[in-house]
Amino acid sequence: MNASLKTRLGLAVLVAVVVAAGVVLARSRPIDVIAVQRVDAVPFEVFGLGTVEARVLSRVGFAVPGTLERVNADHGDRIEAGTPLAVLDSAAQAARVTKAQALLTQAEASRGRARAQVGRAEALLAQRAQTRKRQDALVGKGSVSVEASDDARTTEQVAAAELEVARQELLLAAAAVDDARAQLEIERVQLAQHTLLAPYDSLVVERLREPGAVLNPGEAMFTLIDPASVWALAYVDEARAGGLVPGLPARVHLRSLPQQTFTGEIARIGIESDRVSEERRVYIQCTRCPERFYLGEQVEVIITKRVANDVLLIPEIAVLGVSGADGWVWTVEGGRLHKRAVKVGDRTLDGRVEVLSGVEEGTLVVAEPTPALREDKRVRSRTRSAP
Repeated sequence: MNASLKTRLGLAVLVAVVVAAGVVLARSRPIDVIAVQRVDAVPFEVFGLGTVEARVLSRVGFAVPGTLERVNADHGDRIEAGTPLAVLDSAAQAARVTKAQALLTQAEASRGRARAQVGRAEALLAQRAQTRKRQDALVGKGSVSVEASDDARTTEQVAAAELEVARQELLLAAAAVDDARAQLEIERVQLAQHTLLAPYDSLVVERLREPGAVLNPGEAMFTLIDPASVWALAYVDEARAGGLVPGLPARVHLRSLPQQTFTGEIARIGIESDRVSEERRVYIQCTRCPERFYLGEQVEVIITKRVANDVLLIPEIAVLGVSGADGWVWTVEGGRLHKRAVKVGDRTLDGRVEVLSGVEEGTLVVAEPTPALREDKRVRSRTRSAP
């Protein structure tokens, strides 16, 4: 082997030794990591995007057909309950009421005549009964014949039958009065239905028809809402909706007033979620409301589920291999790295997740894992309470 070859081999061996020593040194040298510690007063909040809606919204119209004669309300009007909103032409119906009133008067007159007939039949029966008694007394004295007494008894029975007929006629007449009165009430109700009244204290959202229009029964004339029932409908991701219950506080931001915050609370949680977007419908009733509102306006809602103390929060990116509520994290124990299985809970809006179990009290958790982290690797850590 010549000297040149020996020299090259020696240099190669030297380089290999230096590289190996560097690798060993690099692996044994501690690396710097950022770890998180427990914090207090942590708000666990849920975000939802939605719109301004009204719980009580009605599209009202007339129950009877007719020609629209007058409209008393318009878009934006606030109306008290019972206020006339619109009127149909009611001349024909008013005539029907007059006719029904006349029929009622006629039926009452017939009832009066039937009542008089009953009185006449009662008086006639009383007279015939008295005659029959006298005839019976005279038969005993031999003053009249038995045939005359029998005729008096028959006449009394006829009078009793006539009285019964008169009484039945009176019942028929009374029934006719009740029928006429009911028909009059029907006509009056239909006449009243020619005036459309506000069903509750309302805000007119939309006016749909104008005077002169011919309306069908049930055709919408106005869209009304109850201003006191306005709320925010927010759609919340099902994955974040656990633990939401009515009464939890919320903050609402209107798209038109992003610099203002309106407060409220959960009034209702929809039983049925959206099957496509996998979101839950959450309704927020405001406790501090805007002076003006616009149905359908976009809102951002932040609901506070709870505020917790002594909570270990780590960035969501620090939880590796997440499956449901399970994952694993890197911890710093005795200056060395260890992989620990953990269970996680609620998340914050700033991208942190609560560690429920798997990490002992006082143990630090690495906030920013990198590919360089290895089991039992020596580290130098510095802590922070937020990502």
